[in-house]
Amino acid sequence: MAARLLRRTRSETVKSVKTYSLGVLAGTFFLSLVQGVAPVRAEISGSIDISDGDTFDIGMVRIRLHGIDAPEVGQSCETPAGETWPCGARAAERLADLTRGRDVSCKGQSRDAYGRVIAICVVDGIDIGEILVREGLAWAYLEYSADYIDQEARARSDGQGIWQAETQAAWDFRADKWQRAAAVAPRENCPIKGNISSKGDRIYHTPWSKYYSRTRINTEAGEMWFCDENEAREAGWRPVGDR
Repeated sequence: MAARLLRRTRSETVKSVKTYSLGVLAGTFFLSLVQGVAPVRAEISGSIDISDGDTFDIGMVRIRLHGIDAPEVGQSCETPAGETWPCGARAAERLADLTRGRDVSCKGQSRDAYGRVIAICVVDGIDIGEILVREGLAWAYLEYSADYIDQEARARSDGQGIWQAETQAAWDFRADKWQRAAAVAPRENCPIKGNISSKGDRIYHTPWSKYYSRTRINTEAGEMWFCDENEAREAGWRPVGDR
C-alpha cells in the first residue's frame, strides 16, 4: 500500500484521502497518508471494507485486529456430530453484521510484516475483537497478546463456535496450506499466485485464500508467482478480497 501511495503525486493523494472521507481523529494521520505511510499510533475511523474475519480496510489503510486470529474465509470447522460448517465465512459475516452502517474506530498498536496496522477497533464503544473471541469466531492470538484469554476461556467452556469440536487453529491452517502449495508451485517455495483480473487488476492469492485452487496463472500474460506477500505488494499486486 505504501509503495502504491508513494507513486502518486501529492495532489492525487490528497484528493484520494478526501474521497475516502476517513474521519481521521489524529491530524498526524492525515499528514502521514499524504506522505504515503499510516502512523502506527494514530486513530482512524470510518466504514470498513472486509477482507476476512479479522482484516479490513478503512479507506486506503489495511487493518488487522489486535490480539485475535479468526478462521480464514475458506476454512471449515466441525460440529460435535462430525459435520462441517463454514467458520471462516461466519467470522467475516459476523464482522460485517457488527459494523454494517456504522463507523469503526481503531487505535493503532503496531505494524506487522505485511505493512498492516495492528489495531484495537470498536463500534459503538464495544471492542470488536473481544466480541469475536467471546462468540467463538476467533482465537486469542497468544503468540502476540494475552488480552482476550479470558474471553477465549469462556467461549471454550461454553462450546461456542470454533470450540464446538476440535478445530485446527487458523495459524496452523495457514501453515498447512502454505506447505502443501509450496511443494508443488512452479517457482520453488513461492506459492502465492499473482493473477490479473479481466478488468486488469493485479491481485494476489495466498494458499489459504478462498479461490486459490481455482486461480490459474499464465506467466506469458504477465501473471506471476511470489514467495511472500511483501514481494507481491512491492511488485504492484494487492491482496484478494475474499468477500
